[in-house]
This record gives sequence, C-alpha cells and structure tokens, in this order.
Amino acid sequence: MIPANSNWRKCLVSALTLVATGGAAFAQETPTPDSGDTAWMLMSTALVLFMTLPGLALFYGGLVRAKNVLSILMQCFVIAAVMSVLWVVFGYAVANGGEGKLFSFNKEMLMLGHMTPETLSGSIPESVFVTFQMTFIIITPALMVGAFAERMKFSAVLIFSVIWTILSYLPIWHMAWGGGLFHDWNVIDFAGGTVVHINAGVAGLLACIFVGKRKGYGTHTLHPHNVPFVIIGAAMLWVGWFGFNAGSAVAADGSAGFAMITTQIAAATAVLVWIGLEWIILKKPTAVGAATGAVAGLVAITPASGSSTIAGALIIGGISSFICYFCATKLKSALQYDDSLDVFGVHGIGGIIGAILTGVLYRDGSLADGMTTATQVIAQVKSIVVTMIWSAVAALIALMVAKVTVGLRVKNESENEGLDTAAHGESGYTW
Repeated sequence: MIPANSNWRKCLVSALTLVATGGAAFAQETPTPDSGDTAWMLMSTALVLFMTLPGLALFYGGLVRAKNVLSILMQCFVIAAVMSVLWVVFGYAVANGGEGKLFSFNKEMLMLGHMTPETLSGSIPESVFVTFQMTFIIITPALMVGAFAERMKFSAVLIFSVIWTILSYLPIWHMAWGGGLFHDWNVIDFAGGTVVHINAGVAGLLACIFVGKRKGYGTHTLHPHNVPFVIIGAAMLWVGWFGFNAGSAVAADGSAGFAMITTQIAAATAVLVWIGLEWIILKKPTAVGAATGAVAGLVAITPASGSSTIAGALIIGGISSFICYFCATKLKSALQYDDSLDVFGVHGIGGIIGAILTGVLYRDGSLADGMTTATQVIAQVKSIVVTMIWSAVAALIALMVAKVTVGLRVKNESENEGLDTAAHGESGYTW
C-alpha cells in the first residue's frame, strides 16, 4: 500500500490525470519562443532586406544607362521606406487580420497595437515575423520599377506603388498566406510565387505599356551602363534569396534546409541553361545573361522551394531559364512592349512556370490530404489566373490615379537629360 502523503501517490495521480485528459494539461502550458528559430528568422529578415538594399538596386542600376542610375537606386531606397511604414500602420492588419476569403481587416492590429515583446507567431516573436514579412512588401513593388525604368516620374512611381500595394499585394498576401482563398484551394506558394513574382510581373507589364516606350527604343541599342553592378547585384540577390526561401519555413529545421538546397540548385541550373542558349544563339555567353538566368531560376523555385525534390529543382531551374530567355528576347521584341529590365519576362513568366511546376514536382507528403497531381496543378493554375487578373485591375486603377494627379511620364527634355539630374538634381558619376 502506498502512503497517502508519498511522492509515488502524487505521480500516480498525475499520470492518471494525464491519461484521462488526453494530455490537455500539457497543452495549457504557456508557449515559449525557440531561440534557434528566432535567430534564423532574424538573419533571414536581414538577408531579404539585403536583396533590395543594395542587391536589387545595384542589379537594376547597372542595367540602365549612366544618366539614370541614381533614379533607380533612389526609387528602391524610398520604396523601402514607404512600404515599411505602410506595413506597420495598416498593411499587416489588412493582410493578416481576419478570416475573409479575399481580404481582411482587424482594427486592433493597426499600428501593431495588438503586439507586445512577448507576443508569439509560432515559435518566434511576432515582431520578428512582422519584420520578416515587411521585407517582402518592400521588394515586391521595388521589382516593378524595372519595367518602366528611365521614364516615369518619381512622384508617379510612389503613388502607383502605394495604391497597387494596397489594392493587390495585401489581398493576394491574405489569399495565399492569411487563410484566404488560395489556402482553401490548398495552393502551394511556399515563399511568394503568386504573392511577389506573378503579382509584380503583371503590374510591371501593364505599367510599361501604359507609360509607353523609352525614347530610342527599337531604333537605338540601350546598353547597360555598368555590367559589374549587374553581376554584384545579382550575386547579392542570390545570397539574399536563401533568407527569402529558406526563411519562409519560419523555423531552423529540415524544411528550411531543403528550401536552401533546392534554391541553390535551381539557380545554378538556370545560369547554365541561359549562358548555354547565348553560346548557341549569340556565340558568346554574357555576364548580364548569367545574372539574369540566376534570377529566373530563383524566381521559379520560390513557390516550390519547400516541397520540391532535388531533381525537381534542376528541372524547374532549367525550364524556367529556357522559357524566360525567349520571353525576355523574342516575345518582347515580337510584341514591341518596352519592359525595360524584363520584369514580366523574368518575374512574371518565371513565377507562372514555377507555380505550375510546383504542382508536378513535389516530395512525398507535400500535398494536402485528398490532393493529387492533377488537382494540385488545377489549384495552382486557378491561383495564377486570380493573381494576374487582380494585379492587372489594381495596376490600371493605380496608374489612372497617378496619371490624373501628377502625370506619369517625365518631359522629353528630362528624359534626354536623364532622371538623375532632372528629377533629383544629382549625378551618379563625375567626368
């Protein structure tokens, strides 16, 4: 017989209670942050910000002419500031604030009023998650500036970016990651194929057509002014993309590790395919081509990085590079739209390819219960169509507002002079 006051009796009572409640006592324990996950997400946040500042800024800045390099750097820099404020004031409350299928809103989350240093999102502080997602809202509109580079007014760029972000980025974020429509369809978008790349690519295409071609486009060769900038910027994007994709696991675990290796393999394969095509067609592989190929592979693997196999990453990188090459050269030339830095040809097309192949090339256990390859592909295509239509409508509204309020395009003399001096009163170089 066990004495009533013994520790054995206490242990027996605890064990019987645990069995009877099915472990509910453990479930009531206060969750605590995981220091490893938190450290990885802090690093990932810095890596994704590094993609825009200075990675994308240098990549785009090198691709334009010397008289417009500062305008590109300025647009990326100021968009980063504007989107940071927008995200914390009301963006997060709209994107992640409710249970609507298309959009949401939670007034208690305005200015992040619901959040304290102790508030968690999974195993990390919510403040870290919010800042990580802030870097995504920064880079998405910054991607678009490459489509209409060298001819849109700075004020128009800011108006267009803000309105489009509110009307398109925040709702698509909610549909994909906030429990909305795409979530109901079991769409796989691990790190932003629809939210970032297709969304920005379509808006950039509409904007470049709406604004019109650069002076001299089609009659003069508009060469990149600084190819080393292009390579350096692309290298920074490549490194930062590990935060973009592996960070989207929101944990320092095997999922993050797999996302990292698939990201590397897809990018490497895409580089080889792009320069291989140049070697065959142009007889010379180019540095700009290698950089662009890397970005095409990184874009395409983004939605699949958390679910793809290694072989799948090779295939996604190779196919995206092959198709993006011809879209950025032959298709653009045939349709005569001036997508200055191939935002649609790389991000739009690469995002579409990656989103579709995500439903085909996946690891066992990656699909939701009841989903097959066919149903997954259908779900992926549905999300692509919704994103493209939604982004296009939002872009047209934003462009019309910018046109009516400040006008879209700089004057002819300003375009001839260059946006650096005409818009900002500075020059990227002294001669």
